[in-house]
This record gives sequence, C-alpha cells and structure tokens, in this order.
Amino acid sequence: MGLRLYNSLTRTKEDLAPLGAPKVGLYTCGPTVYNYQHVGNYRTYVFEDVLVRALKLLGYAPNRVMNITDVGHLTSQGDEGEDKMEVGSAREGKSAWDVAQCYTEAFLADCRELNILPADILCRATDHIAEQIALVQRLEAKGFVYKTSDGLYFDTARLPDYGKLMTREHLEGLQSGARVEANAEKRRITDFALWKFSPAGSRRQMEWDSPWGKGFPGWHIECSAMAMRFLGETFDIHCGGIDHVPVHHTNEIAQSEGATGKPFAKFWLHGEFLLMHNAKMAKSSGGFVKLSDLKDKGFSPLDYRYHCFTAHYRKQLDFTWETLEGSKTSRRRLKEAALALAGEPAKLGCAEYSTRFKEALSDDLNVPAAMAVVWDAVKSDLPGGAKKSFLEEAETVLALDLFKKDAEETTPPEVARLLAARDDARRRKDFPEADRIRQAIDQLGYVVKDGMAGAKAVKK
Repeated sequence: MGLRLYNSLTRTKEDLAPLGAPKVGLYTCGPTVYNYQHVGNYRTYVFEDVLVRALKLLGYAPNRVMNITDVGHLTSQGDEGEDKMEVGSAREGKSAWDVAQCYTEAFLADCRELNILPADILCRATDHIAEQIALVQRLEAKGFVYKTSDGLYFDTARLPDYGKLMTREHLEGLQSGARVEANAEKRRITDFALWKFSPAGSRRQMEWDSPWGKGFPGWHIECSAMAMRFLGETFDIHCGGIDHVPVHHTNEIAQSEGATGKPFAKFWLHGEFLLMHNAKMAKSSGGFVKLSDLKDKGFSPLDYRYHCFTAHYRKQLDFTWETLEGSKTSRRRLKEAALALAGEPAKLGCAEYSTRFKEALSDDLNVPAAMAVVWDAVKSDLPGGAKKSFLEEAETVLALDLFKKDAEETTPPEVARLLAARDDARRRKDFPEADRIRQAIDQLGYVVKDGMAGAKAVKK
C-alpha cells in the first residue's frame, strides 16, 4: 500500500515515490539544546515518529537523520541577538558545551519515554563545521555571498524562486516588517547569515577558524550541510514544525539549491502548533510545560502521546490538563482491552481492520481515523485472538505500551485506609456509606475496582 502525503512545497497531497525505493531518505529538524524541550516541541517529534513507523508498516525502509543544534541559533528568528547556547551557559553557570550535553541527554531521555524511535543518524552541528564551511565556499564561488562587518550573508535576490515554500500570508508578514532587522548592512530583509564573525575584543566559547575569519555558522547552514552529507544533494522528505516554514526551511532550500542547482527535498512536511490558552507554546514565554511536569501531575508521557493522536498533525491541537485527563482515560481503557487479550493465541481474521488502519495512515498520516479503526476493532465481535493480532500490528505505529503491564504501585496509606473502611461497610451492607467512601477515594485520584480477590484502588 502506498503513502500519500501533503507536500508544503506544492500545497497538495502527492504519492510518495522514493528516489531509491523502498529506501526513504528522511531529515527531521531536531532541538536547539540550550534548555528543556516543551510538550509543544514533542508534538512535532511524535508526528515524525509516526511517519517513520508508518513507513515501516507500509513496506518502506526509512533512513532518518536528525540534527542537534548546539551552536548558531540566535535568540531572534533573524540574525540578531545572542547565540542561545551562550544564553544557556550564562543562565546556568556552565560551559556552553556542558549545557549542550545536558539538554541533549534530557531530550533523548524524553524521547525514550515517549517511545520515539531513535534517529538512524543523530548529528551535532559542532561536529560538522568543516562541511558547513565547505558549503558556504560553494555558495561564495557561485556569487550568492556578500560580506558585512558582522558576517557573510546569502543574497536572496540572486535566487529567482526564493521563498517558494512560503504562503501569501508569510510573504505579507515580511512586507509588513514582521522580521525587524537591526543590521543596516544587509541588502534586503530576507537575506540571512551563513557565517557570523566573533565580536571584536571578545572570545566566544564556540568559535572556529574559517577562510573569512574566526566565527561560527549561521543557524540554517547546518541542516543543509548535514542533510546533504548523510542523504545526498536531493532526498525524499524533510520534516519540522510549521514555524520553520517562513525562515529556517525557506533559507535551507535557498542555500542548498543555490549551491547544487538541484531540488533539495522532494517533500516538505510540517506539524502544526500545540495551543495552550489559545496561544502556541514557546520557551520565550517562560510558561512552557515540560514532560517532567506531566509526570509530576500523575500523567504518563504516553498519555500525552495518545493526546497527540486526537488531532491530525496538520491541525492545531489544544492542550489543557482536562483534555489530557481525557486522553489518559482513553489510553487506560484501550490498554485494559489489550491486556485482557494478552493470553489469547494469535489468530488471523482481522484483514478488514488491518486494511482500514493502513488506509488511514496512507492518507497523509490520518492518525485520528486510524484510532477510530482501533476502537471499532476493540468493540467488534471479532474473536479475541484476531483482535490481539490486529492490536499488535497497530501498536507498531501507535507505540502506546498497550500490552505492557504497568509497574505495581504502592497504595497510599489514606487510600488503603478508605479501602478497608469501604470493605467493612460492604460487609455490614451499609451500601450508602460504601458509596460515599468510593467517592472519597475517587477524589484522591483513584478508581475502585472490585474483583474476585477483593477491591483494589487503581490510580486514574
């Protein structure tokens, strides 16, 4: 079964036709490791993980490259401000290198908790400075580069189709001065830095010698250099968040195609924002939610993964603690249904549901539709073994730990005391009192479950 994907470049759904089928070259923009990632960031990484898993289920062989931005990403979307790594270093009293290592490890740990498959190639910008310098030299030789007092810039006027990834709204935003520039030496607002010079009279923690002087790469050049290093000058799919369209990805296309004269990526896929209080979640606001915050409130990271499945990746998704609670409940019920089938022998007979599940995924990764198929199967009159086989197949993409038993939790003393009091009330046939106690246990965040071995309290 093939795969149709919405291509941000052409603004249409297209059939995926990999350059080296069944292999699929895939580049996904990774984190800037100056701070923790927030759950809005992880929505994009979950969508990209589903893409990788769906590719495998549908018979492709994805080769995923992800970058780690540990230098060059300035605090503005343009080319002004401090390097975010230097900002993180000053904030924490550590070297920029230590900050990068700390938050890279934190990011990878979060990905493991979200069941996000590791990239086939994880590449750090600071490990590929030579490739970035070489790419700037290629651009310089073709006349795309000019020099200012603070660095080398790409001359966007030299590329006739510059901005082809942007929509009319993006272009109108530029024309209205959305990107306020502080560098009067730039020829036009869309020109962007390829190499920045270290400020005179100071020493940066991260700086390198180059043919143009000591300095550091611009943010955009790393992705072009590393994507071409590991996937070739043209590859199949490039992914990222929707906020990358007007600046980062637009500039990646410009510098890559300016250097090679070839299409950079055939498909561009972008995940929409996670909204909280009707605004996108951003670290700059200071109120972002980390994965550890979810755990502190009693949620599993996989409850959040399920929440990501409640909206298509190209639709904005609301995040509140109430909506996350709903996703937690839905995942628990689905997990209970799967665990009830764990002892069933695998059995064929679910071809209809398997086909429908794959068809939903093949239609631009329509995970909400795929989840509807899963629930239809759970509620159907299929034999238990057939349901189990289908859920195991679906789990290769969903990765919700449906068949993994949770670790036994110790019941808090107050809940255990209430459980004992409820048992006593039931023995005395004082059912109103037993029901009152059950409600008290519920308010403490536990659900009472009665069974042959007696009652137990399960955390919501």
